[in-house]
Amino acid sequence: MRVAVKDTSQYPWFIRPFFWKQKRKYGVVLQPGLVWARVPKLFASVAILYGALDRKSSPVDPVLRSLVTVRVSQINWCHFCVDINASTLAKRAGSLEKAEQVAQWKDSQIFSEKERVVLEYTEAVTFSDQQVTEELMLQLKGFFDDDGVVELTGLIAFQNLSSKFNSALDVPAQGFCKLPFDPTNDSQV
Repeated sequence: MRVAVKDTSQYPWFIRPFFWKQKRKYGVVLQPGLVWARVPKLFASVAILYGALDRKSSPVDPVLRSLVTVRVSQINWCHFCVDINASTLAKRAGSLEKAEQVAQWKDSQIFSEKERVVLEYTEAVTFSDQQVTEELMLQLKGFFDDDGVVELTGLIAFQNLSSKFNSALDVPAQGFCKLPFDPTNDSQV
């Protein structure tokens, strides 16, 4: 990594419960958390935003949220993000199949029409050489009301923030998912 992490005991007391929760959920403290926590107020703000986006009452169902986070992570070359988000997608979807095919979603038959529209929207928001068209927005609104569109867009924006942060600082995968990430394979991005 391009920025060193500290021992968890060196972070402020109000950050340590986040680490405890990560260790309980994942078996380890997440490397990005240790990096973000170097600036405790920033870490707390990011953690609160993530919690709001990944809540049970979200209008974006858990599998869709995971599809979005995996695809954005692939586009932004975030090894850690692909690792953890593909693992979460596999758990939420009940198999690794969607995680293995999300990079090639346009050619795969396993994605529903709603998932296809969401992935197309995700790419339009994430790739800097694309834009969201009125036609795409109309398709999206066939599945989501305005609040859902805002939440989905917020999730895409958050995952871009997170994956770009981790990619820039070269945060490595932590071994959550067996899905390979090959940066030389254009089909991954």
